[in-house]
Amino acid sequence: MKKADYLDLIEKTIQNGKYKDNWESLSNHKTPEWFTNAKFGIFIHFGIYSVPAYGNEWYSRNMYYKKCREFEHHIKTYGTQDKFGYKDFIPMFKAEKFNADEWISLFKAAGAKYVMPVAEHHDGFAMYETEYNRWNAKNMGPCRDIVKELKTACDDNGMVFCASSHRAEHYFFMNTGRVFNSDVNDEKYADFYGPAYYSPEFYGDAMHNTTADIYSAGPDEEYLKDWLVRTCEIIDKYRPRVLYFDWWIHNHAFKPYLKKLAAYYYNRAQEWGAEVTINYKHEAFPPNVATFDVERGALTGISPVPWQTDTAIGMHSWGYTKDNKYKSADKIICDLIDIVSKNGNLLLNVGPKPDGTVTAEEAKVLREIGEWLSVNGEGIYGTTFWKKFGEGKGNVSEGFFKDNKEVRYTKKDFRFTYKDGSVYAFQMRPNGNDVLIKSFARRDRQDFIVTGVSLLSTGEKLDFERNKKGMLIKSNGAFNSSRPICFKIEIG
Repeated sequence: MKKADYLDLIEKTIQNGKYKDNWESLSNHKTPEWFTNAKFGIFIHFGIYSVPAYGNEWYSRNMYYKKCREFEHHIKTYGTQDKFGYKDFIPMFKAEKFNADEWISLFKAAGAKYVMPVAEHHDGFAMYETEYNRWNAKNMGPCRDIVKELKTACDDNGMVFCASSHRAEHYFFMNTGRVFNSDVNDEKYADFYGPAYYSPEFYGDAMHNTTADIYSAGPDEEYLKDWLVRTCEIIDKYRPRVLYFDWWIHNHAFKPYLKKLAAYYYNRAQEWGAEVTINYKHEAFPPNVATFDVERGALTGISPVPWQTDTAIGMHSWGYTKDNKYKSADKIICDLIDIVSKNGNLLLNVGPKPDGTVTAEEAKVLREIGEWLSVNGEGIYGTTFWKKFGEGKGNVSEGFFKDNKEVRYTKKDFRFTYKDGSVYAFQMRPNGNDVLIKSFARRDRQDFIVTGVSLLSTGEKLDFERNKKGMLIKSNGAFNSSRPICFKIEIG
């Protein structure tokens, strides 16, 4: 379909649908119940950047930026950027061992409920077959529609399929190659690297401050229309239940197009009979139109609306790199509990190798998370927040890019969730001894009655007593654990 025809289709769908392209109408859309019940999903950064496997997934930009270590590494390893550019990694990106069913089986074993591949990263290479970009994985590299295969595997295994597009940032992303002799300036590759919009404000490190400013220069109308069409193509071809965007869509120039995109997506989903949502950062959407996402970060308290943290097992890169460091399953389990207690979801990223295999380190972490969830998941899935998220001095730092720091929890730190008449109390650092939960101290008035306490992992009923200091739960051998344990507290 020609872009002009697609734009007409978008307008007609909005005109004839329930949702219009204004915030008043879109505010009637709610975050779906399946999403708030799921709690845990898998993010996938798999692309050309896994071939050099150096620095991080921004290799496509940094290899052209003289201040970055990737610039010199590239010259020493592959040659100068005019002779060997980012495009030349594509034939090396073969994904010859990629098996969507194996990936989804691993993610399911981890306890995840939804799966979100990056359909297109900032580098402009689409991981799906598309009418609007010849630089895609079906035509080149793997010569397979990776996104389609993952969707099929999700559908076959009862997992919810979602998708992420980082196309917005491609407008300027490759502009570091504009200021010296590189293949970014070769017109033969303009449809891949371009527009690679250059201005001093978008060049080098200045780009971060510029794109953070909602009022700074945005993309031109041609690019915005192209972005809208490409995103709607993903919606129509793959029907993702969540559509995730990275940061720059909060720029003022995107606002009219975000309204059209959301109205089109929500109307399409209504036609399918599906509940969907959009993940956004910063202030791209009003809080009741889509679902807020905190990248590599968290909140310090309960959010009144559902939200999500996206983070990675890898500490230094979302995509595969040879020297990446990995978080432990213990840390991620603690993060998951904390996020859920505050009305959030965890979207956990893996970065597969260029041959299509998940790293041994990430696979091990995923299996360990799954083992823990297999006996403690009742206190996670389908829960909501309690009247307070927890107790104790341990807490995260609020904001973006703070997730690599581990919280020093103690035996006094708890997190709470609630479901069907029971509070689930997670002791974040058990030490095998009796447990005192101060939040369940007995009060003479306006109190709730505790009718029973059990250890969730075993189902064993536990002895307890309540006084004005708290609720004391008597220990047994199962309290000895290197990972959080959960008490199911039944309220009468």
